[in-house]
Amino acid sequence: MLAVMGLLMAGQSAQSLAADSKAQRYANETAFRFTAGNGESTDAFRGFFLVPENRQRAGSRLLKLHYVRFPATTAQPGSPIIYLSGGPGGSGIHTAKGPRFPLFTGLTAQADVIALDQRGAGLSSDVKPCQSSVVVPTNQRIDEPRFAALYQQAAAECQQRWQQQGVDLLGYTTVQNALDLDALRQHLGADKVTLWGISYGTHLALAASKLFPERLDKLVLASVEGLDQTVKMPAQTQLYLTRLQQRIALDPALQARFPDIAALMQQVLTQLDKTPLLLSLKQADGSSRDFLFQRLHLQLLTSMSLADPNQRLGRLLQLYQGLQAQPEAMKPVLAEILGTGMLDGFMAGPIELQMMSLMMDVASGISPARLQQFNQQQSSALLGGMLNFPVPQLSNIVPGLDLGDAFRQEASHAIPTLVLSGTLDGRTYLAEQQQAVAGLTARQQVTVQYGGHNLLESSPEVLAVIQQFIRSGKVSQQQIELPLPDLGL
Repeated sequence: MLAVMGLLMAGQSAQSLAADSKAQRYANETAFRFTAGNGESTDAFRGFFLVPENRQRAGSRLLKLHYVRFPATTAQPGSPIIYLSGGPGGSGIHTAKGPRFPLFTGLTAQADVIALDQRGAGLSSDVKPCQSSVVVPTNQRIDEPRFAALYQQAAAECQQRWQQQGVDLLGYTTVQNALDLDALRQHLGADKVTLWGISYGTHLALAASKLFPERLDKLVLASVEGLDQTVKMPAQTQLYLTRLQQRIALDPALQARFPDIAALMQQVLTQLDKTPLLLSLKQADGSSRDFLFQRLHLQLLTSMSLADPNQRLGRLLQLYQGLQAQPEAMKPVLAEILGTGMLDGFMAGPIELQMMSLMMDVASGISPARLQQFNQQQSSALLGGMLNFPVPQLSNIVPGLDLGDAFRQEASHAIPTLVLSGTLDGRTYLAEQQQAVAGLTARQQVTVQYGGHNLLESSPEVLAVIQQFIRSGKVSQQQIELPLPDLGL
């Protein structure tokens, strides 16, 4: 707690930095026409503000943080709404160009909406990914301990390289990231701001709510990741599969085809452990290379496909079914999947690491009690430790980076908060979300039936509920009903 309080005090220097521009409200902004990926466009402003890389270190270099501001369309706007991307490492500006564009423009009926690129992410990154010299072998047996050891070796190499480039790694924590939000508040000349986050963005918002609750108007939290939930519990994955099975049971034909998906997965993973499949993957130059597809690879593919109940998840179930029945016949299918690059981040060439996303997760870390639970559960879990990889495997790689258990204590306050949770969220599990927000006494909870992790774009009702909450601090419905998800099966 002393370290966090020290950062708050150090944050005063950042506030004086922003104060220079306070007399020039909306400094460093230029008007432009923002165009989304679907071709729609709207008037907006692009801007930036400066913050210290590490507020605990005198003379720390300054970071230029970029944002896009969509101006309010009402004559009496409320507190600016700052969108916080997930990841960590997602770009708010890039997100605004995608399927969530209607939410950004829709919320301008209440206030200015800010798409922020957090420190180290998107346009606010001046540090290139590190390509290490460590290569994960793809033509021989590999298990989780060896895989983790290779990543630890790569992380040590990249840590040294980043520091040689002048990067202060201790500046890439969720506390520093949260203090940037208060600097942005001052840059905009606002008394308070509303934070709107998803996944890691909610983790960031919850941290801010502990650091400066008096400067926050409201919180909108979708797919909540608590302050001690950077690492997800393997047992919760099992419970998620039970909920997914309940959805399958609503369709007799699907139930007959997939009577027990957890048992199916376990059987195939065990089968691959005994007998991996040797694939021949075509390369861009026309040559081929061997790839020994095994348990670890399928665990990684599964981890990437569980977040939302959609056709990608359906294709995963079809893959398991095919591997159970005719593993040799599935070789062309596996080669095609790997050819799309799904595992390239883990298995193609030298290990490459993204500085911001790695440091943020390592800094948030995991409490000793939760780590003990994780270790007890992962040995018998379907996915082992792959859902969270590379944490907690790379915990404590940077001395002094971990924020400690005081940071990880869940928030408790009376800030008006809207919580949106999907019943089929396969990333931030429903029970854990409920635990993370238990101390928020002014919360309004809305459950999205059959919603997944990326629920913000799941229904027009989501925007309507957020708008109602921003206007009044209350909502008139506790549930949004989605159709049964189409798994494409």
